[in-house]
Amino acid sequence: MGNAGRTDTSHGRLGHVLSGLVVAVGCVLFLGAFAWGAVLYQPYTVPTNSMDPTVKAGDRVLAERIDGDEVRRGDVVVFQDSVWGSVPMVKRVVGTGGDKVTCCTEQGQLSVNGKTVDEPYLKDTGPDSQPPFKKTTVPEGRLFLLGDHRMDSVDSRVHMTDGDHGAVPRSAVNARVDAVAWPMSGLGMLARPGGFSSLPGGTSTPGPLAPLVVAIVVGALMILGGAAYGPIARRAGRGARG
Repeated sequence: MGNAGRTDTSHGRLGHVLSGLVVAVGCVLFLGAFAWGAVLYQPYTVPTNSMDPTVKAGDRVLAERIDGDEVRRGDVVVFQDSVWGSVPMVKRVVGTGGDKVTCCTEQGQLSVNGKTVDEPYLKDTGPDSQPPFKKTTVPEGRLFLLGDHRMDSVDSRVHMTDGDHGAVPRSAVNARVDAVAWPMSGLGMLARPGGFSSLPGGTSTPGPLAPLVVAIVVGALMILGGAAYGPIARRAGRGARG
């Protein structure tokens, strides 16, 4: 009887040690991933519907802080340029330095360097409603930006007469949108468009947001599971004695 009691006690101590270890590891995962995510990402509220349906006015997005040199065609970027206004804006990069951009055909199709780009993310597929242009060459070190809602977007097409062919400097980019965080109906990662993948430089790779979210969720579950061990073990012990 005494040996059984000592065995139960030793098992209980081991269980408490293991549960404490699980909580500690969970805290490291949860807090570490949360802190690292706060360093890499910034939240941003989309101001207009120019990027509908990809992101809509009022959507809360998570954008990875990047250097302008990391931007690739197809990226949805947060940028700020005094020519465009006094607040950060969100648009899609469709051309980089040296690209010959043509927009748009009667069917609303875009071509870059003579290649028609498939854009399944567009809001409309009708004719371009903005001041028309046939072709422009993007200056080196700059980016040509369009909204996904081509019928309702003030973008590089409108700024053609402002100099630099409507393009903004790479240095104007603050971050690249990786995911929609709110509302819940739009929650999810933004896909990298395949239409630009065959062009030189390809498309960008997603940031580390997905593994960071997994680490936060796993860490939270470990903390809850480890913390729940004590009450469960005590209840089980009382049941065994009864």
